[in-house]
Amino acid sequence: MKKLILVSLLLVGCSSSNDATKALKANGFTDIQTHGRAFFACSEDDSFATKFSAKNKDGQKVTGAVCSGWLKGSTIRFD
Repeated sequence: MKKLILVSLLLVGCSSSNDATKALKANGFTDIQTHGRAFFACSEDDSFATKFSAKNKDGQKVTGAVCSGWLKGSTIRFD
């Protein structure tokens, strides 16, 4: 039972919608939607990887992932 709880907590902690939204807003994106964990989109050094879709400053739809870690900032990666 303890292993199941630990695995559940680790999987939930792998995506951070709030941090991703903050990073995207700070870089001028609008109509932001997050889509959960972005598997294999970020480096091993990143603790969080969140898929997103949004509109850039020119109004074009973009998709990608926001990668972040505990003691570092966020990186936006595009598909």
